[in-house]
Amino acid sequence: MITVHNFSKSNSIYNNFLSQLRDLKVQKDRLRFRRNLERLGEITAYEISKELQFKEAEIYSPLGVANSNIIEEQPVIATILRAGLPLHQGFLNYFDSADNCFISAYRKHTNNEDFDVEIEYMSSPSVDGKVVILTDPMIASGASMVLAYKALLSKGKPKHVHIVGVISSLEGINYVKRHMPENTTIWVGAVDEEMTAQSYIVPGLGDAGDLAFGEKMDY
Repeated sequence: MITVHNFSKSNSIYNNFLSQLRDLKVQKDRLRFRRNLERLGEITAYEISKELQFKEAEIYSPLGVANSNIIEEQPVIATILRAGLPLHQGFLNYFDSADNCFISAYRKHTNNEDFDVEIEYMSSPSVDGKVVILTDPMIASGASMVLAYKALLSKGKPKHVHIVGVISSLEGINYVKRHMPENTTIWVGAVDEEMTAQSYIVPGLGDAGDLAFGEKMDY
């Protein structure tokens, strides 16, 4: 059974940073927006680290030997561009020796409202037998996450997949749960009930990519 960890279900500093991401006034500061996404990545990385495998190691200090438990194998951090970059950096701050994967996904519009999600490019190491952390700030319909996972399968079969979002729609969570394998854990900051016909989460926070890096031109 797929487990969902929702940070909004308990009180922590995570909620402070998330509230700032949503705040229309605070959003005007791009640097702060990116840093808050990075902080949420760091907090989630810490929580995920508790579920990784550890091994005993002897650490030699100047005065003796300390027995410590250290992470046995670093995960692969996979991120959907471009909005996921600050969140990705938060994970990389903690898993600083991890391999990295970058996936370009975009909405291919068929008319004014309808669109398909397509994977355009991926740069990835082998993920065979490894723990993969797949991140995207917004899990709207959930289609991007599932397509990104399917693209990763061309690089091997992961041992476990951690899906990470900051805000998700309820529909997105349910879609991911239906289409991901049992060896999946979902981590999300909040689950919003509503989603528009254009697959924007309400209340959400807007376009995370635009808020982090500036508005893009539509083709």
